Amino acid sequence: MFAEGAPSHNPNVDWLNTRGMWTLYVLMLLMFHLFLLSIPVDALTVPVVWTLTNVLHNLFSLVLFHFTKGTPWLDTDQGRFRALTFWEQIDDGIQYTTTKKFFTILPIVVYLMTGFYTSYNNTHFIINTISLMTVLVPKLPFFHRLRLFGINRTEMKLPRNQADGMVEKGP
Repeated sequence: MFAEGAPSHNPNVDWLNTRGMWTLYVLMLLMFHLFLLSIPVDALTVPVVWTLTNVLHNLFSLVLFHFTKGTPWLDTDQGRFRALTFWEQIDDGIQYTTTKKFFTILPIVVYLMTGFYTSYNNTHFIINTISLMTVLVPKLPFFHRLRLFGINRTEMKLPRNQADGMVEKGP
């Protein structure tokens, strides 16, 4: 049932490793793109729709993976994941798993397709490149548990023996 063996016992992120999830994610992205294409507005040309698809997907991905913290629907973890973003919880924080590779490569593929369908227009290129960098940089291993400028920081008030594994890097 799981793509890489045993589950991490965190239902908040375990569903990302289930069979068919990646296909469903790509199909939902494709359906969103087709929905944008079907809106009968003259301003929504093919290049604009591709840029919108890329930017909105990256915005959704940024908020879901890098700003959502803890386990909003699970109360049995006793705060274990409270300080961790959704991305940091995937596969127990292990870097370069197939799930993390998929969700890193997908924005790059959409970016390349967007560049092709916008005919490498400078304006679209700049917008899409900034959008891609905004979503790729937080996925780098260097930024694991690092909060830049205190954005999305969690103040943990735990006893010393429980706080040892919860220390965050950064200012």
